[in-house]
Amino acid sequence: KACASAFSLPCVGAAQISRAARPAATVRQQKRRRGRMAELASKMDKMDTDARVPVTVLIGYLGAGKTTLLNRILTEKQDTKYAVIVNEFGELGIDDRLVRRRVNAEEDIFEMNNGCICCTVRADLSRILNKLLQPGMKPLDGVIVETTGLADPAPVAQTFFVDEVLKERARLDALVTVVDAKHALTRLGEIKPEGVENEAVEQVAFADRILVNKCDLVDEEQLQRVEAKLRSLNKLAPLVRCTKGAGFALDFVLGVKAFSLAKVLDMEPDFLDEDGEHQHDSSITSVGLKASKPLDMVSINGWLTELLASKGVDIFRMKGILHIQGQERKFVFQGVHMLFSGEPLEEWGVDEVRESRLVFIGRNLKFEELDAGLKDCLA
Repeated sequence: KACASAFSLPCVGAAQISRAARPAATVRQQKRRRGRMAELASKMDKMDTDARVPVTVLIGYLGAGKTTLLNRILTEKQDTKYAVIVNEFGELGIDDRLVRRRVNAEEDIFEMNNGCICCTVRADLSRILNKLLQPGMKPLDGVIVETTGLADPAPVAQTFFVDEVLKERARLDALVTVVDAKHALTRLGEIKPEGVENEAVEQVAFADRILVNKCDLVDEEQLQRVEAKLRSLNKLAPLVRCTKGAGFALDFVLGVKAFSLAKVLDMEPDFLDEDGEHQHDSSITSVGLKASKPLDMVSINGWLTELLASKGVDIFRMKGILHIQGQERKFVFQGVHMLFSGEPLEEWGVDEVRESRLVFIGRNLKFEELDAGLKDCLA
């Protein structure tokens, strides 16, 4: 069975890393280290054999289809021992529960609800990986990291080169960016406040592989416009079209040895500087809801439909696992703006707590209003 250790690292609110002006001696040390790292990177890129554990990082904006791709990998690679680290934006973890059902590894699944993988919990990412890969632990064929949709990939990639112990144990195999063909042009063209980066653009620019997902939702003309925009941001990364994370061989994204530190340093010499500034868009927030009592299916469907009709523009992502009255199976729903779908999952476990968990991510979200709407759906 595939081994999946899912660490859920929800991102909370606006996160910023800033540093005071550095002394001249520190700047000189940084330059010398960059020089050594560039030399090391060149040597690593030329290595024919590498015993380090490969790490694949799945990136992509909210609702692009990262978890669907991850589930496909775990389903089709049953004989491969993977550890999985899941990062979410919000207080409640949903994606890690959708991953658990694909593997028989309950004892290896952990949750860490304390920040964003690209800034506030980068140290935790190093700690988790070093623990998984330390001598004496079960051997792994690879590690898959699924980032939050709002993560900047550069600091995540940087982690594998600034940690002296980790870089001897793991190698970054590829940054795989999943793109939502339906909403890509809107996200890539969004104007952010001064000093705030457009994460969707960064995710494409740093990609080693690009998957244009949800191609069934748009016509050929829009697909060509999306691909032209992607190529304007990243001319080198191989690109394929797909639907629901399928339609291509997994060896397109796994074990490809595509990430080149030497190439990144050539394009961005300050890539390894740890004292840079990183800021998320503080207008984007997350609301997590729970309900211990069962929900009425007609009421919850009506509420979510009305919610998307009135606030769909501001709801970037919504997802949840629901406890529906009279049903022995869990029900999962997912939505991106005005698109909404749901399906039944496996039955609730005998000792499993039956509760509904919902997460909404977007702008102008009010907990009190959403919580009241959910309560009106109780059976």
